[in-house]
Amino acid sequence: MTGRLIVLSNRIPTAGPPSGGLVVAIDELLAERGGLWIGSGDDFVDTPSESLQPIQGGSGYNKVIFDLTEQEHKEFYLGYANSVLWPLCHHRPDLIAFDRRYAESYATVNARVAKMLAEIIAPDDLIWVHDYHFLPVAQELKRLGVSARVGLFLHIPFPTLPDLNALPEREQFYQWLAAFDLVGLQTEADVACCLQCFRAQETGEMLFDGRLKFQDQTFAVRSFPIGIDAKSFFSIAEKPLKDDPLHLRKEDRLILGVDRLDYSKGLTHRVRGFGKWLEKRGAKSPRGTLVQITPPSRELVAAYQDIARELEALVGHFNGRYGELDWTPIRLLEHAVPRETLAPLYRLADIGLVTPLADGMNLVAKEYIAAQDPDDPGVLILSRAAGAAEQMTDALLVNPHDSEEIGDAIERALSMSCDERKARHKALMQVVRDTDIFEWGAGYLDCLERLEIASAGPFDEQGRFCRKSERKSDPTMGEVCRDQSLDHGNPQKIG
Repeated sequence: MTGRLIVLSNRIPTAGPPSGGLVVAIDELLAERGGLWIGSGDDFVDTPSESLQPIQGGSGYNKVIFDLTEQEHKEFYLGYANSVLWPLCHHRPDLIAFDRRYAESYATVNARVAKMLAEIIAPDDLIWVHDYHFLPVAQELKRLGVSARVGLFLHIPFPTLPDLNALPEREQFYQWLAAFDLVGLQTEADVACCLQCFRAQETGEMLFDGRLKFQDQTFAVRSFPIGIDAKSFFSIAEKPLKDDPLHLRKEDRLILGVDRLDYSKGLTHRVRGFGKWLEKRGAKSPRGTLVQITPPSRELVAAYQDIARELEALVGHFNGRYGELDWTPIRLLEHAVPRETLAPLYRLADIGLVTPLADGMNLVAKEYIAAQDPDDPGVLILSRAAGAAEQMTDALLVNPHDSEEIGDAIERALSMSCDERKARHKALMQVVRDTDIFEWGAGYLDCLERLEIASAGPFDEQGRFCRKSERKSDPTMGEVCRDQSLDHGNPQKIG
């Protein structure tokens, strides 16, 4: 590739060195390839500029921002992105805010961003769009005559067909996705869900090379499980805290949960599960303290206000019922904890409790495993509804809706032998290494680049891209994946 890498995301780091796995990975990819990172500015304006504004850049690449008005923040970001698409993709269509102004603002912002992008894109540039804030961008770019390759990575779950039917803009949703050259999803289950949705459309076809055709657009869908910078996180976790922030008794056990305040995280279900363990706890069972770190988010959205009130009430209920003079069973922190403190806390925790009701991947699960002492690791309790559960099968997998199952898993984890804990951790740590954040980013871009060279394929039937070493020659179909077994003949309708 001779062109630049252009990354578009809703937020962009505007000050200081990059931190956090995803931000660091994008920073390194841009520094290596050269290019541009585009995101929204921190301050609202009265009249948005029609051009991108440069800000202090990274090393070897540039950063630019686009403007938003306060009204656009309310309608584009809080409105359509987070009160329509977010609940849609997290299987809560009952929480969708049906307000046509939100869709209009979403379309307006995306069209403006696409127009500014089109003015700077060269044909050999590579455009990488992140997440649900910019689903229409590729379609807008094509309308403006942009021929460069455009890829999307959706960090959140893909909606089901019944969920999509609740979206007023469902027809546009399919057109938005089909305009990308590559749609990257977190899991194979997400790929299957995407294929099912397009299968239900009259103009959906699956081509022999594994791509999808929808109306007059052809695109590829595949899974790219995101990961973390495990080495960096382990090195932070190894550094002991100067002071004990918890002051637990030596024989007490620590159960740790870390999530943004969001209804998709299953926080109230988790607390009820811990409450079930408290209820069934035997006289000889150790005292367990659940430390739940829950920074607020999107406080202006009504659904988030409701979940905060319910969570606080449940914590008070269980503490009042089961607490003792020297023991508060649940500690709720409604603010963020610095990464330098959080990583050692993961290492101290006997249990990592990760029980979302729906999650694209959930990197807390991978961070918890990466932080552990391999000679005395803790136990990961993981929701089957988290994308990470597709790979991390050696965790204690639970139904996040079943409080009794969560309580039983806590008891099992607390009584698990060291040998079993070490065996589970070893297998889970291999998963973390195999899904390294830097390999993830490079793998996605490699796939997007190959779309131009190899006519977008081949892919296998699960939507996974096949490298050259994984391909074989077919006399009728040409180059296909070794395990691909499609019928010969004309391209078939999906279904």
